[in-house]
Amino acid sequence: MARVRARAQSPSPAPTPTQTRARLPDLELAPDAHAPPVWIRVLGLITVVLVGAWLGLLVVGNVRAQVGPMDTTMTLRPSLHGGTKINVSPLGALYLDTHVAPVRLDVNVDQLDPVRSQALVDHPERLSGLQDEVAQDVEHGTLDVAVRSCVAVVSGATALGLAVYRRPSRALTAGGLALALLATSGVTAYATWNPKSVLEPRFSGLLSSAPALVGNARSIVTEFDVYQQELARLVTNVTKLYDVTSTLPAYTPDPTTLRVLHVSDIHLNPASWKIIASLVEQYKVNVIVDSGDTMDHGTAAENGFLDPVADLGVPYVWVRGNHDSDVTQRYLSRMKNVHVLDDGRAETIAGLRFAGIGDPQFTPDRSAMPGGDTAEVEAGDRLATALREQRAADTPADVAIAHEPTAARMTDGEVPLVLAGHLHHEQNELLPHGTRLRVEGSTGGSGLRAVEGKYPDPIEASILYFDRDTRRLQAWDEIKLGGLGETTAEVSRHLPEENQPGATPSPSQSPSSSGGTPGTPSPSGS
Repeated sequence: MARVRARAQSPSPAPTPTQTRARLPDLELAPDAHAPPVWIRVLGLITVVLVGAWLGLLVVGNVRAQVGPMDTTMTLRPSLHGGTKINVSPLGALYLDTHVAPVRLDVNVDQLDPVRSQALVDHPERLSGLQDEVAQDVEHGTLDVAVRSCVAVVSGATALGLAVYRRPSRALTAGGLALALLATSGVTAYATWNPKSVLEPRFSGLLSSAPALVGNARSIVTEFDVYQQELARLVTNVTKLYDVTSTLPAYTPDPTTLRVLHVSDIHLNPASWKIIASLVEQYKVNVIVDSGDTMDHGTAAENGFLDPVADLGVPYVWVRGNHDSDVTQRYLSRMKNVHVLDDGRAETIAGLRFAGIGDPQFTPDRSAMPGGDTAEVEAGDRLATALREQRAADTPADVAIAHEPTAARMTDGEVPLVLAGHLHHEQNELLPHGTRLRVEGSTGGSGLRAVEGKYPDPIEASILYFDRDTRRLQAWDEIKLGGLGETTAEVSRHLPEENQPGATPSPSQSPSSSGGTPGTPSPSGS
């Protein structure tokens, strides 16, 4: 009996792991207390997808393609704004707003094939068929880039997912998400594709080669079915640029355009005169417009700074800024080929009629004078009144000039285009009644003020292209040079709205209606 009780009280055998799982099935399904939150895991997966896709593009995504006579490398790159970048080494780069998507197409011009380029030089008649050849080459290259990019993105994301998670299912999920991301980007790029973005390129690099690359204003304005044509033009001009080894090609102006160089706020920077002289020569400028603040203090001792104006070789139209004194104005008015405009006076110069007014304030010490904006508004009213009187006399102005934008805005509805400065940065605005206001940046890089800020102010100027018959603004090139100590250069072309692709020319563009009616001018950008 004792033996039986002892057997009954002895402990039962320990359960096996299988028995434990069978008794406690709920423990297998319980969440791990140390597992990260779901949002962290999702964020981690997205990071793996993006980094893997980017690495895949870096490693595999390059495609070598022949475009006309050039050997190029095409690549897709992550980007916040999309677009296309064409690198033309060593000349610089051309930027086109071709699409809006988180990927950018980079095209690097690696070299010019000497056999193919020489064939074009020897047989210029082949240029007529170059546009079709270039279009086909670009189409094939882009398709190849798209296919390789898909492989690169999926492979990169899958490989990184496998390395991070060590689970095939997670790796395949990362690859699938990367493919979906690229497909979405492709659909977005296709939906926002703008083939006519070649009309408004931004060029950075050697300033003197920019005009030859972007073409002349008249051709760009009148040829709107130009994607293939302008692409061929670009390839042709790059071919010529590479073919010239000793000198860069000179810009050949269109005889149907008038070219106006707009400068402002030179502020005693002597380097500005050399830059202006270079622009006059390169762009074959017909007339220079200076919207004031050429000086810094307006003293008689500064007058010698103005002497290079006489050597520029083209008419110089000037209005007084708030840093220019009456002493400055009298000195310039005595110089040959200088046209000082004030109190709404108008003159016809190089085929265009200009009217202008000097700044009513003189603040060389940057102090605020009594009147402030009120004085500027009154000056603008006087200029607007003069413009109305000139139109009534059948001598309407084509361009008005004021130093301060506040005064310039008062001419809205009285003139197609008004030019100003003062702000030290470029600005373009279509005013409510149809007048286009163009504010120029500082052609002197803000003068001595360039050293006051953390970064130097750029040197800015614009080339304005006018139709010789209608005297209306057709296009303009914004030119920006690196400021003090910088060596960069950028040129970007812009078109007024009525010259954009698909726009219907307004009746105001005809020569017979260039005068317009009171209050409703023939705007350059309506």
